[in-house]
Amino acid sequence: MKTNIKDIPQESTVKIEKLSNLGYGIAKIDGYVIFVEGTCPGDVVKITITKKNKSFANAVVKELITPSQYRVQPFCPMHKVCGSCQLQFIDYDYQLKLKKEIVEDTMRNICGAEIEIKDVIPSPDIKAYRHKIQYPISETKDSKRILAGYYKPSTHELVNIKYCPIQPEICDRIIEFIRNCAPKYNISGYYEKKHLGELRHVVIRSSRFTGKNLVTLVLNSDRISDGAKELARDLYNSFDEVTGVSVNLNPSKTNLILGDKTFNLEGEDYIEEKLCNKIFKIGAKTFFQVNPSSAENIFNYVKDYISSKFSSPVILDAYAGIAAFGICLADTAKKVISVEEVKESIDLAKRIVEENGIKNIELYDMKMETFFDKEIENKTSYDITVLDPPRKGCTEKTLDYVLKLTKEKIIYVSCNPATLARDLKYLISSGCKVESIQPFDMFPHTYHIENAAIISLK
Repeated sequence: MKTNIKDIPQESTVKIEKLSNLGYGIAKIDGYVIFVEGTCPGDVVKITITKKNKSFANAVVKELITPSQYRVQPFCPMHKVCGSCQLQFIDYDYQLKLKKEIVEDTMRNICGAEIEIKDVIPSPDIKAYRHKIQYPISETKDSKRILAGYYKPSTHELVNIKYCPIQPEICDRIIEFIRNCAPKYNISGYYEKKHLGELRHVVIRSSRFTGKNLVTLVLNSDRISDGAKELARDLYNSFDEVTGVSVNLNPSKTNLILGDKTFNLEGEDYIEEKLCNKIFKIGAKTFFQVNPSSAENIFNYVKDYISSKFSSPVILDAYAGIAAFGICLADTAKKVISVEEVKESIDLAKRIVEENGIKNIELYDMKMETFFDKEIENKTSYDITVLDPPRKGCTEKTLDYVLKLTKEKIIYVSCNPATLARDLKYLISSGCKVESIQPFDMFPHTYHIENAAIISLK
């Protein structure tokens, strides 16, 4: 018998049973699902429902009656107001167990197939792991004091963050310098509602390998002001750890952080990172994993799997970015073909390949669909295709291309369990078998989870 939502009280006491794929605690009243923010499985809480619909409700905690045994004291004083580390109040080992359950539930509910989900490989670092920082910038209404930080959950209310333990400490000092010095150069913070103010974001790429940092000032403008030039010079000269300062122009009313035009003003326009004994160059707009230690775990996992199953395979590296996968897999391959449609990324990849002395990679600056059409026309085939698409996953058309071009294995790396499950369902319906999924914790203390799926073609 279906529960009548009118019978669900506005306030009630519930026990949290599990965690949703978005990090909300799940409780049930007579089978009716209630999502409760900021809770851990095992919590007994008094809740107030904020929104109801036919199949579920959202609620907030009015009182924590009995805390779960897995609750811990968050190490960040801004945890409750910042919203970036949703799970920091949960023991880390238990976070990993919950993330595995999220992947299992997602595969079962969307994919509808029994797939081996391995235990989550933890992040080697659970503090100072985030090596790409994107801070929105604003200012106070009256004093015009510059604010930099993250938005409160489900709002565009900026929390001024002066210390963030999940990023390198140097990033805090760089941001504080910009806060203090921007007004000196008549640089205002951005007011989103009216699309006014000059400085929209500060983006920092920080190297685990060298300790150096590339800082990008994102301006709400189609030109670089003298103040921005002076701030860039002052910032570069004040920090030995800053290897370069760039400006990105983004005058559009958009949620995208970076615009199309980036100009290097001081120093280098890249940082260097070391993964799999290879040196990578990472620019302001380069796609690269924000947690290099976990990224290296993923690359080594894929490399070890290929080495154990193949001798000198030909590998297609699709959605390649700066060809990180291709470069890391080159040692175990006869040939790697890396394809990426962003020209700046392929230009960087060419430099990386040349400087690392790699001879068996071919790089293509081309839209994936155009490349697929060319390869099918040429009747080309690959032993293995590595897919590492954006969060939205692949289209069925893309998957059809990959099925035509691949002889034996698809290795699909995804940051979104839901779109991965959807795409695996399609591949299974096309005759493929998913051998296993290996989750990796790329973002400790959040609900996000990276996965590498091994897929066999029949």
